[in-house]
Amino acid sequence: MRRNVKKNIPQIIVITVLLAAFLTYLLFPVYWMLITSFKTNSVIFRLPPEWIPQSPVVSNYRNLFGQQYFVTYYKNSLIVAAGTTVLAMFAAMLAGYAFSRFKFRFKNAMLHAVMSTQMFPVVSLLISLYTMYKGYGLLNTHLGLILATTTVSLPFCIWMVKGFFDDIPIALEEAATIDGCSRFGILFKIIFPLAKPGFLAVGMYSFLRSWDDFLYALTLITKDALRTLPPGISIRYLGEFSYDWANIMTVSVVATLPILILFLFLQKYMLSGLTSGAVKG
Repeated sequence: MRRNVKKNIPQIIVITVLLAAFLTYLLFPVYWMLITSFKTNSVIFRLPPEWIPQSPVVSNYRNLFGQQYFVTYYKNSLIVAAGTTVLAMFAAMLAGYAFSRFKFRFKNAMLHAVMSTQMFPVVSLLISLYTMYKGYGLLNTHLGLILATTTVSLPFCIWMVKGFFDDIPIALEEAATIDGCSRFGILFKIIFPLAKPGFLAVGMYSFLRSWDDFLYALTLITKDALRTLPPGISIRYLGEFSYDWANIMTVSVVATLPILILFLFLQKYMLSGLTSGAVKG
């Protein structure tokens, strides 16, 4: 046993070094974003760069929360992301249950057709979507943006939820039916609580996709008071001839906080959803 361990020591060292290098590569942009938010623009452009801030400042954060438009963008992002999450979870629950429990013609073809919509790039849909929204009066509305971002995450969410429903024995539903429970009663009182980890994974995935959306928010929302964070950052802080990198990095740090909090508390559900529900068809 000891000899085998000694033989594997070089291999363990190599793997550890490679993993550490890869982790450093992944986390360095996050580290640079964080330390840059504590610098002024004059220090940011200094060569050689300061890898550790010599005179960190917090005025960037203090000034940021004093800017009303940033608070507005942040609030709009929360509204759109929360609305997308609720709508995607509800629609995925109904569609996933139908695909999991009901038998009908072309079920597999329809299921794969739903997933195939993920192949279309967002840019190819924007022109027709913009025209349709203009006709229905959904431009410059949070409802229109919520509907658009929901369509982005919904196909994958349906597959994830269906996989979790497939793991729940049908015998539970049959017993509830004998006791007089309706179909919706079974779904909301029995199936939903048992598949709660899957729904949390779906909710987190939908929130992430909506929170990071740029093209839909930039195209469908033109009023500054209704903009979300991604287009708001690009319009407010990125100019043709100058870039306010200190403010950009400060906004980016604050914008990652909801994602970080969600991931810290729901990461196990996200991982179980990706490795269980999403790989079953």
